[in-house]
Amino acid sequence: MITELSILIPSYNSICTEMVKQLHAQCLSIAQPFRFEILVADDASTNPEVIKANQVIEQLEYCTFLQKPTNTGSASTRNFLAQHAQYEWLLFLDSDMTIPDARFVERYLDHTSHDVVNGGISIGKGKKNNLRYLYEHNAERHHTAEMRNKAGFKEFRSTNFLIKRTLILQCPFDERFKLSGYEDVLLGKTLSLKGASILHINNPLVMDNFEENNKYMQKCERNLRTLYKFRDELQGYSRLLDLANHLPHGLVRYWHRHFHLWERRLLTGNHPTLLLFNLYRLGYLLSHRKN
Repeated sequence: MITELSILIPSYNSICTEMVKQLHAQCLSIAQPFRFEILVADDASTNPEVIKANQVIEQLEYCTFLQKPTNTGSASTRNFLAQHAQYEWLLFLDSDMTIPDARFVERYLDHTSHDVVNGGISIGKGKKNNLRYLYEHNAERHHTAEMRNKAGFKEFRSTNFLIKRTLILQCPFDERFKLSGYEDVLLGKTLSLKGASILHINNPLVMDNFEENNKYMQKCERNLRTLYKFRDELQGYSRLLDLANHLPHGLVRYWHRHFHLWERRLLTGNHPTLLLFNLYRLGYLLSHRKN
């Protein structure tokens, strides 16, 4: 049974006061002897209103709002939080998610037999013309706790996970990843090679904040450039890389070169399709476009 817990939330231009209040109330309600802290690290947000809103976190007992002077990326921010945490068990949560119910924290406390525990995510309501919602909603059925356990660290994601502090300090996030995207995939590989153990459980955060299509496409393109850059190290840990390895690269590049503008226009419009989205991602990855 976990009796001491540091909840760590990296944040960038995201108001997470409601999440922190809910987590705070849950921790206070745990009956057993239990010590906790909640640390939110702001990675030099550019929106002063977000910073002002999150500063309210300081008013809650055992809660701290840390402001970094410069933006160094999500990998660095997670390492920063681990270094500042005072307890042995760390619960990392993304700031733009929703707490599902009043027992979210409690469900983690019995899981001390593994080095890492991944809670997963569930998909909330979204619009059918929103590409992010379509993608996440379609993928959700392939990432049940049972399916994730079969894949072990290949299904590790940093959105919602519990880890021993000593382990994350030994195997930190790779700070070559300056932007979010695939830094957790590489950490999963690193932890696997380390011989760590992982358990996937059904204790999801809820994703119900879906960016509009053009912003999501920009984010995906950024992530694909990251995937290409670290492709050698991520082999075997990315389904997209595995699929790309079995396709005729020349044909895919030819298609992307001639049709990517048409594909992108449809994907950022009101009628995106997942088939076209996957085709665009493969073409973008294999063409390694810079823009």
